[in-house]
Amino acid sequence: MGLFDFLKPKSNNGQFVSETAFNSNREKQMQMTPQTLDQLRKLNVTADKELKLEYFFYTNTADKAEQLATEIGKLNYTVQHGVSAGDKKLFIVTGWTTKMKMADEVVKQWTKQMCEIGYKFDCEFDGWGTEPDQE
Repeated sequence: MGLFDFLKPKSNNGQFVSETAFNSNREKQMQMTPQTLDQLRKLNVTADKELKLEYFFYTNTADKAEQLATEIGKLNYTVQHGVSAGDKKLFIVTGWTTKMKMADEVVKQWTKQMCEIGYKFDCEFDGWGTEPDQE
């Protein structure tokens, strides 16, 4: 054992999202949500308007993506999963939620839930977007 072996990263056994990365990402997502809602308010999206949200997750195996997609499907969201177009080593899970009120607290709770459900399946929640002019 070398003198500085403790500095080398420990094997993560194929884990995609460490607890530290999860906590950091959740904090970032919780900070970005009010900013995104502010932008929607400028587009006349009120707190009581109901919109579907498009969501994005990434992970490092097709199996994890499929497991997360199955779980998300139980929420009655549309969901697809496959190889990421941007990075062939990553797998993406994406789709649209059912309609929800655009109230700050509702969207913040949903964002937190998405971060946690992603982490449960070793996937990172990469955020959400929406289209203000939905029918």
